[in-house]
Amino acid sequence: MGYDYPQKVLFKHCDPAGIVFYPRYFEMINDCVEAFFDQVLDYPFETLLQSAGVPTAEIQTRFLAPSRHGDALVLTLVGVRSGTKSFTLTITANCGDETRFTATSTLVYTDAKGASQPWPKAVKSKLDAFTGEST
Repeated sequence: MGYDYPQKVLFKHCDPAGIVFYPRYFEMINDCVEAFFDQVLDYPFETLLQSAGVPTAEIQTRFLAPSRHGDALVLTLVGVRSGTKSFTLTITANCGDETRFTATSTLVYTDAKGASQPWPKAVKSKLDAFTGEST
């Protein structure tokens, strides 16, 4: 099971040569995660961030091919593991049949002061369903 997030490569993502400047991929990854929380978990960041957070504890990315201004990417988020206080995911960005990058990331659910805490039950249930795990 995966969540697809379309992302057109815009001028703002590119360096003067017209290819994506790699830090912009991390913005795209965050945009995908934010949309996933809104559309799949029904826990939009504007609600979540009032009393909690989901900082990235770890991220590993492999860049396989450049993306250029105007490319139509699809970022696919797949849940790897739903922990008590964390969520590990992969995101693969493709343009047609070509993979542009892959990333593995772990998010940690925190309170407003940054201390890790268990996911709310409704969110944990949806994370488990998305990853195919059972609580």
